[in-house]
Amino acid sequence: MGILQAVFLLLRAFILGRAAVAIENLALRQQLPAFTHSGKRPKLRRRDRVFWAVLSRLWPAWRSALAIVQPETVIRWHRQGFQLFWRWNSQRGTPGHPPIAREIRDLIRQMSRENPTWGTPRILSELILLGHDVAEQTVAKYMVRHRKPPSQTWKTFLANHVPDIAACDFFTGPRSPSALCMSSS
Repeated sequence: MGILQAVFLLLRAFILGRAAVAIENLALRQQLPAFTHSGKRPKLRRRDRVFWAVLSRLWPAWRSALAIVQPETVIRWHRQGFQLFWRWNSQRGTPGHPPIAREIRDLIRQMSRENPTWGTPRILSELILLGHDVAEQTVAKYMVRHRKPPSQTWKTFLANHVPDIAACDFFTGPRSPSALCMSSS
């Protein structure tokens, strides 16, 4: 088993060594046109930037073959490409949450119309009991806004609680000291 492992490691080193040399040659050859076609500062095209951004992710020793720009520049190109990808990816679909089904919106409106004292949490809990999974903000968005306050008025309160009301009046009035003297004599 030890001999097979040694042969495997030898073949692997031979193959990987050749692959590393081939990748390094490719990286160096890619930089040659930028040096030959420009004066003081090399002009890099978009495909050069993409090449180095991809190579930096695939080859661990990419910094040793880089002669055109600083390694930090390649890392910045990679970050810019990442930002462009996610900007493109987020703009493909429609923004925001998926729309709520029409029957759920109608159900929220019906519940809020028929039960004016129910608030958002109560309607949400009733919807969950019915098997509809919606957010509290969604329920608040589609509730019917009432002109009257959702609580009962004083007139309704008094009409509902007349049998339970006991009233006592204590009349006290300020007395002047002269009135006290007159009543005691």
